[in-house]
Amino acid sequence: MTSLSTKLAELERSGKPIQVGIIGAGKFGTMFISQAHRTTGLRLAGIADLSRDRALAALERCEYPVDKYDTQMTIEEGIKAGKTAITTDSVTLISNPDIDVILEVTGNPAAGIRHALLCCEHKKHIVMINVEADVLAGPLLAQKAKEAGIIYSMAYGDQPALIAELVDWARTAGFDVVCAGKGTKHLPQYHYSTPDTIWDYYGFTKEQLETGDFNPQMFNSFLDGTKSALEMAAVSNGCDLTPPKDGLMFPPCGTHDLPQTLKPASVGGLLEKKGTVEVVSCLEKDGRWVHNDLRWGVYVVIEAPGDYQKECFKQYGLKTDSSGRYAAQYKPYHLIGLELGVSVASIMVRGEPTGQTKTWAGDVVATAKRDLQAGEKLDGEGGFMVYGKLMPARDSMAIEGLPIGLAHGLVLKRAVSKDQRLSWNDVEYSEQSQAVRVRKEMESLFKNELVTQKEGQPNGHR
Repeated sequence: MTSLSTKLAELERSGKPIQVGIIGAGKFGTMFISQAHRTTGLRLAGIADLSRDRALAALERCEYPVDKYDTQMTIEEGIKAGKTAITTDSVTLISNPDIDVILEVTGNPAAGIRHALLCCEHKKHIVMINVEADVLAGPLLAQKAKEAGIIYSMAYGDQPALIAELVDWARTAGFDVVCAGKGTKHLPQYHYSTPDTIWDYYGFTKEQLETGDFNPQMFNSFLDGTKSALEMAAVSNGCDLTPPKDGLMFPPCGTHDLPQTLKPASVGGLLEKKGTVEVVSCLEKDGRWVHNDLRWGVYVVIEAPGDYQKECFKQYGLKTDSSGRYAAQYKPYHLIGLELGVSVASIMVRGEPTGQTKTWAGDVVATAKRDLQAGEKLDGEGGFMVYGKLMPARDSMAIEGLPIGLAHGLVLKRAVSKDQRLSWNDVEYSEQSQAVRVRKEMESLFKNELVTQKEGQPNGHR
């Protein structure tokens, strides 16, 4: 990591800065935009958003220097002038021959799939910040990107990439990964939260909400467990870890208890087995804050392979479980879009992604928040009707699970009870939808190996 800024400086001196295009000017996108003009060797060539006003508001909100953007220039003119341009046409941005890397930050799974395929067509590296699209079709998109000769990457600063980094550290050092994941704020009743109840649970102040920087349905997807499920599916698929069979437990756990809590049940922990993912809550079941909580952070739990390594854990002050055999490393915070430039730099100066989907191990299936009736139209993640539940991809295929990424705008054919997982058979859908076609293609591609895969076997790679 220490050479990235040096190599970026070399690009700057040579007059060949990395040209970046970003699609989506929401919260995550704005955070990256705020740092882009400060990063040596990188240029934000263009912002694509369906609303020019929203893109301009993002520039103004983060105090982007007015002499570094021009709302009237085309992408081509902006690159020549060294200024950021705005467009409402993502294809114009992706197809520009001078763009090196595309950042997909729409949060819309169908849009994410479309943009990833366009990047394959136009030979543009892509950072898929859109975890919704990545979990819906990432195993297939990553394969198509490889065939196209481009890099498909997780987003550094977002938790899946930071977890993948910790997992890679552990394995590179020769340790078995017992569990990897992140922290969040969660209580069991949050699964049923809606955009109408979100702010009562979340804790933002009135002044924060008045900035206009917060989308209630998006933030509700963080709280109701959907985003955590998606991110752990992405980690499972990127690190070849197995999701828990019955979904995330969200156990209350502080940093000091990570190795005690997140070890197999056979040795006194909560896990079904090692080599899995889990999200810990910063709240006790009664609503009290956990001591030393990890709400904003990420972690990995490792196992000492022998007595010598176990003694080294003790000698060097690692917090371990009561046996001294299990220890944790963690990062207490993540800066999401503020750190995203690391992915751009890694791709362009090292030729490496900052985490990448490798297999189809985990899936997130739409699950009813309430009793649903035939004829109702699903309103997607973070809405009033469904939340996403993590499960092994093999189990999702067995029940023909409806992925949460497609649970928007589809009409129910029959009633679904509260807490029931939805299937393709519960909804009306059309394969005229590109997102549906791509998902079905992925299911077909992996079907045989997932159906024949026995529980406990390693996940397949493609």
